[in-house]
Amino acid sequence: MSATETRFVGAPVKRKEDGPLLTGRGTYVDNLDLPGTVAMVVVRSPYAHARIGSIDVSAARAAEGVVAVYTAADLRDDWKAPMPCAWPVTEDMKNPPHYPLADSVVNYQGDGVAVVVADTRSHAIDAAELVEVDYEPLPAVVDVEQAARDGAPLVHEDLGTNVSYVWKLETDAFDAAVSSADVVVTRRYYQPPLIPNAMETRGVVARPEPGGDVTLWSATQIPHILRVLVAATLGMPETKLRVVAPDVGGGFGSKLDVYAEELLAVALARRLGSPVKWIEERSENAVATIHGRDFVTTLELAATKDGKITAIRANVHASMGAYLQLVTPGVPLLGAWIYAGPYAIPNYSVTFTGVFTNTTPTDAYRGAGRPEATYVLERTMDALARELGIDRLELRRRNFIAEFPAQIASGLTIDSGDYHASLDRLLEVLDLDAIQADQAARRERGDAKQIGVGFSTYNEMCGLAPSRILGAVRYAAGGWETATVRCLPTGTFQVVTGTSPHGQGHETAWSQIVADQLGCDPSEVEVLHGDTSISHAGLDTYGSRSLPVGGAALFRAGEKIVEKARDIVAHQLEVSADDLEYDAGTFTVKGSPDKSMTIKGAAWAAFAAHNLPDGMEPGLEATATYDPKNFSWPGGAHAAVVEVDTETGEARLVRYVAVDDVGTVVNPLIVDGQVHGGITQGIATALYEEAIYDEDGNLANGNLATYLLPSAAELPSYELERTESKATDHPFGAKGVGETGTIAAAPAVINAVLDALSHLGVTDIQMPATPERVWRAIEEARQ
Repeated sequence: MSATETRFVGAPVKRKEDGPLLTGRGTYVDNLDLPGTVAMVVVRSPYAHARIGSIDVSAARAAEGVVAVYTAADLRDDWKAPMPCAWPVTEDMKNPPHYPLADSVVNYQGDGVAVVVADTRSHAIDAAELVEVDYEPLPAVVDVEQAARDGAPLVHEDLGTNVSYVWKLETDAFDAAVSSADVVVTRRYYQPPLIPNAMETRGVVARPEPGGDVTLWSATQIPHILRVLVAATLGMPETKLRVVAPDVGGGFGSKLDVYAEELLAVALARRLGSPVKWIEERSENAVATIHGRDFVTTLELAATKDGKITAIRANVHASMGAYLQLVTPGVPLLGAWIYAGPYAIPNYSVTFTGVFTNTTPTDAYRGAGRPEATYVLERTMDALARELGIDRLELRRRNFIAEFPAQIASGLTIDSGDYHASLDRLLEVLDLDAIQADQAARRERGDAKQIGVGFSTYNEMCGLAPSRILGAVRYAAGGWETATVRCLPTGTFQVVTGTSPHGQGHETAWSQIVADQLGCDPSEVEVLHGDTSISHAGLDTYGSRSLPVGGAALFRAGEKIVEKARDIVAHQLEVSADDLEYDAGTFTVKGSPDKSMTIKGAAWAAFAAHNLPDGMEPGLEATATYDPKNFSWPGGAHAAVVEVDTETGEARLVRYVAVDDVGTVVNPLIVDGQVHGGITQGIATALYEEAIYDEDGNLANGNLATYLLPSAAELPSYELERTESKATDHPFGAKGVGETGTIAAAPAVINAVLDALSHLGVTDIQMPATPERVWRAIEEARQ
């Protein structure tokens, strides 16, 4: 921070948001009960791939309480454009038109074919079951590598291929580096599709307003982007649409999208002239909300015999699912630049093949591309260490980037970091000698339960912003963010932010920043967000961008406030502005400490406007829009200690230690919470989660009884530590934090499982490491 001493930034201030939420006074979409509301239910395909012969809605239309039933043909004129994909990663990318309802062919289980509107939700559900669809099943393909091969069933027959695009990034001397290497280690990894399970499923209410306007409440991460794209798809002026994101119960990227149900609700509200409400069922969430991951990666590391890595090559087949959603094709690219991680690897090659399959569309899920890259790298680092006979941590140390700023082979510049410090701190906390002694003793005794420790050192590229870079990789929008700070006449403060939280604690953190800058208490700051009629501009919350970009915009607005207040105070005290010192909300005349005036005093003077400098506009308010020069580069080192039952295959997490460098910490409680959640999702990826499709494209585990999410009972208390290297491109040094745990945890856990079983000859286990997979790996190693 500058201009004033920090009092609240860095302090564990309790979250403002928690009181209302924990006492049931929050307002989620399903809490909205607007007069005259009708309920919407989507009729979904039970087939992953089928031709639609006919749809008979007569019985549904005659059912009790039904207001209307529509098919794709009924709504064809409502769409001025297909559903949006904002990231055409190559000029020749194949992007089949995608409309809210399928008209002739369904391409995944859960594809919408009709929509029922009734007076109550139960009547709509009952009527939906009366819609009769004549399906002709077609061959399906769910395996991403199989789908890319010639002769595979075609998801979109008119494309003539399932390959949407091929995207490549490579340095000039790559082939020479590989051919001259002493050793090349090659590994293949499958990262299965995952189902995001936010506590609040998606939900939408659309209300028609006088004059043709519409208000859309949505459990979304992106109200501003949603307004633009819903308006464009429906062909209505953006000014006629207001989007509100009320309290939102989590997203993890799954609510960073424009979904069919949002478009349907707005279209039907305009048709019917009444509010339309849709709330997603939990099992519906499993097929209708985007999935994450579903990558198959072959990774090669080339190195010298003393462990200096000279080249890395990743060949990735990434499933797009059946259609391209908002940023589907760009998800792999978000990891494209960090396949070398925190290591100084001079030669680089990454190739992505985006492939259509008959599965739920994929899109951004916590970390989006970065966990996928880090997982394969950290797994292969351990494999290379074994190949070379070098300690796995020593191998990492020999290759860490040590000087910053550092331009990396993929072309970007990492502004700051200290990867050695993170690993040093991790080992101080972990007591590796004790763990290894325990491991040796168990092996000596022949215990059924073996113990292992796994490591992951990582960095990430987040704080998604620099608009020029996003433009260079063909992303349709920019990455700037905006904020307004108002000093109100009564001595309180109001912030309007373009970020849109869904559980992160923005109201508290933003208040802490303003309180330090303007010399008030966080309780005196009101933070407004998530309503496009109040927050007119913004690019919302995803990719750990809120603090690195939105927080910087807020800080810049605060700086403008201080400078305008300085001129007001100088005028009021009849001194030069240069003669004023500023600290903690008060201006003092240099050498005359009795002559002073506060920001609050300046705010009243600006409101009254009786005695302002000539030409100055009344009011003390400022807006700043911030477009950073660089991404945000957190990093760190994580360790997992896992006990594996060699008789049952069960892997149980014993300890988890995380050391993260997220730059300046605004609120350690919030940062800890973000890291906790991220680690849990990474552990879940490693041990529990996988969307399982059969060969016909049927989702076999689409409910919470069969799709496994870990609870507190399966997890230890995490041990969290931090190092700090401030972000040099950020006004107060902050980096992103929301995805660090998810990025680092999965490889640490799997490396730990393999460490526990290494003496048995087990060298590979694919995620998730279920008891069956672990048991089979042990048995195969014994044969």
